Amino acid sequence: MPDRSEIAEFLQSRRARLQPEDVGVPSTGERRRVPGLRRSELAQLAGVSVEYYTRLEQGRAGNVSDMVIDAIAQALRLDATERTHLTDLLRPQPAARRRRRSAPQRLRPGVVQLLNSISSPAFVLGRRMDVLATNRMARLLLTDFDALPAPQRNMARWIFLGEEAHELYPDWETVARETVAMLRFDAGRHPEDPDLSELIGELSMKSPQFAGWWATHDVTERTFGTKDYRHPVVGELSIRYEALRLPDDPDQLLIAYTTEAGSPSERAMRLLDAWGAEVDAPERADDDAPERAQVDAPERAEDETPVPTGPAAGPAGPVAPERA
Repeated sequence: MPDRSEIAEFLQSRRARLQPEDVGVPSTGERRRVPGLRRSELAQLAGVSVEYYTRLEQGRAGNVSDMVIDAIAQALRLDATERTHLTDLLRPQPAARRRRRSAPQRLRPGVVQLLNSISSPAFVLGRRMDVLATNRMARLLLTDFDALPAPQRNMARWIFLGEEAHELYPDWETVARETVAMLRFDAGRHPEDPDLSELIGELSMKSPQFAGWWATHDVTERTFGTKDYRHPVVGELSIRYEALRLPDDPDQLLIAYTTEAGSPSERAMRLLDAWGAEVDAPERADDDAPERAQVDAPERAEDETPVPTGPAAGPAGPVAPERA
């Protein structure tokens, strides 16, 4: 059964952002009780009866055809992501296909190998914006998600509740609002995901900004774009990102960053790589030390001659025996 409140709130929010003059509806000059288009005006634009649209907005329309969805999306000037979200709300998954608690998402070994072969920052997001894997450069640019407890490996939670995220993004508000919109889109696709509901509840309680932006019902899907960073070590970077859905699991998104050739951002990225190598060097040396000790110790034992101790040896070393 469709979530009636979600359908109503989404459509009302989309109506509210349109003024009659925006869509060619003549103004009568009378005072409006609600912002934006009225139901009757939208129904007229979409070519459906007021009674039918009212039932649809209230989640009581039953099976809604593609033609009606297209007409309403066009009347509301929805973009492709918003239209998909409206379809998800009006046509939820059959109850038999819903899962109360989803199993942990797993990455294929080939995806992990591909991720680690990318020389620029790259990572994989799963349902609810869970961070499933990161490569070395992503950990240097963002944070070491692998070092966090499993429940905290979530991009949305880190952006809203992590102190370093507020410093890392010069335009944190834009990044945060996009994050809310991506979670809202995910909620439309998986309306009965209890883990997602828990995450939304936690962020709404701990972040008034999240709660306010969640109420706008904006939706977006990460595809490609640019993003700015202010890294504490290498300074400012402007990156381009591409988001690719993995073919065997549409809920897994591989995101790769690049910088423009010859730009200050490319130089900053190389500096970040070099800095990471310096940080990693002592750790590698510490890891290799026990192995080197085990390999080298027997060789030293064979080459070294024991030095006599006691009365036969003076301060300068062993005393030669007297000639007969």
